[in-house]
Amino acid sequence: MSETKLVNIFGINVGFNTLIAMIATLIIVFILSVFFTRKLKVENPGKTQTVFEYLISFINGIVEESFGSQSQPVYVMLALTLFLFVFVSNVLGLPFLVEAHEISYWKSPTADPIVCIALALTMNFISHILGIKKFGFGGYFKKNYATPNVAVLPIKAADEIISIATLSLRLFGNIFAGEILLVLIAQLGNSFGLVTWLAGIPLQMVWQGFSLFIGALQAYIFVTLSMVYLSHKVVTEH
Repeated sequence: MSETKLVNIFGINVGFNTLIAMIATLIIVFILSVFFTRKLKVENPGKTQTVFEYLISFINGIVEESFGSQSQPVYVMLALTLFLFVFVSNVLGLPFLVEAHEISYWKSPTADPIVCIALALTMNFISHILGIKKFGFGGYFKKNYATPNVAVLPIKAADEIISIATLSLRLFGNIFAGEILLVLIAQLGNSFGLVTWLAGIPLQMVWQGFSLFIGALQAYIFVTLSMVYLSHKVVTEH
């Protein structure tokens, strides 16, 4: 299976299927946001609002674990947006595959390493912006890169790179492996006719269900680690 190449960055190809899936992810997240927030009620909330409030409470718990008493609504909204985006990106390739002439036109965006790296870099950039906004450039630099003195700067810089790499590659590895196994199960089901096709259906359904769980788990891990990294930049030590 090959991909339509758009651009090559450090040897990593961004395929046309990734671009299409990313656009679909943005649309789905927008629709979910509108769906969950329309017709909100203070009294007698509906089932949709109850689910949304549970999700907010869940995300708020993640943020409070990292920020403690210094938690702010902006961190909760950032974590919620990130969770929805990563979760949808993780599971988008599960329902079906779209291929023509050995070219793939559909996949989970986070099964592409460049997407995962971009997500990690974006969160790293946001953490710098929020940190500088809170402490000023000088105070932020001293707090995160020159404490107790500037000699720790190379170590801090290396830690920054390692954090970005581990955050992105952990997500990519899990989602990519899941999609590869789905393809292998589908090929196995078509390899020996009707018998293996019938046997492959329940196996495919079981693995898709497990992959859905893995997608949610990896979104949770990505958001949790992102909030931990962000808290290191903006939390005032007592």
